Amino acid sequence: MNNCFTVIHRNIRWARNKTSELIGSMLPILPQVVCLTEHHLKDQVIANLSMAYYTLGAKFCRKNLKQGGTCILVHESLDFNNIDLQKSCIEQDIEACAIKIDLLNTYIYVISIYRSPMGNFANFIKGIDAILNQLYKPNIGIIICGDMNVNCLDENCNKRRQLDTLLATYNLTSTVRFPTRSLNGTASAIDNIFRDISHRGKYTIDPFINSLSDHDGQIIKLENIRMQKQLHETRNIRNFNKDSIHDFNFKLSYEIWANIFGEKKVDSIFNNFHNTFLRMMMTLIES
Repeated sequence: MNNCFTVIHRNIRWARNKTSELIGSMLPILPQVVCLTEHHLKDQVIANLSMAYYTLGAKFCRKNLKQGGTCILVHESLDFNNIDLQKSCIEQDIEACAIKIDLLNTYIYVISIYRSPMGNFANFIKGIDAILNQLYKPNIGIIICGDMNVNCLDENCNKRRQLDTLLATYNLTSTVRFPTRSLNGTASAIDNIFRDISHRGKYTIDPFINSLSDHDGQIIKLENIRMQKQLHETRNIRNFNKDSIHDFNFKLSYEIWANIFGEKKVDSIFNNFHNTFLRMMMTLIES
């Protein structure tokens, strides 16, 4: 039995047309939980968000402002409950959702949080404190994933110190020690995963890199956690034959490529092309 409990966080910068590429980039890992920030979707749209093997477990969608938002996708093999955090949320300042997962030997809260760089930081700190005060119990583990726009690589960052101090009162600590975003020659870790240090056990944390947005994801694996059910083992192949290659070329020929030829930045040109290419390649994958 797989005894690693795996969570991926990804700032996805609009989720509507990216779920196929996301599941393709995760295979064959199939983490138990996927946390997405900046999904940019409204309530009526995210309700129809579909990704193979996963169920929408929790969400926060903006009602007044555009973009933003956060959601949690849970593997279909797990039992979970949605936790209502709406009263602690303020658009831009703190956008959060949470689930409680029932495992064989423990319960785990997974919280997904987004804070806009234009958000009020005092409201953010107050909101996290309220959420953790609502959920914290010594016998239940907590994992917080999100893009909080606090650079955890900057030792002199006052916002980082405030956040670390608050989370330490709930036995939570940062795990990300690598850049999650590079912009104009500078690297920062504004995306992070925080784990409960009172629930001892080995873990690994690594970048989860693909071209779905200008942020790199993070993947954490907590060892020695017993699952209720074994995750489905998935083996995938690309079916390269004369017909599939013809279909692939045919679909590429109908792409307009305006988002490539009209773009000036090399990184954006590559990302736009790569996203289109991956979407087409997914038609060749058979699970």
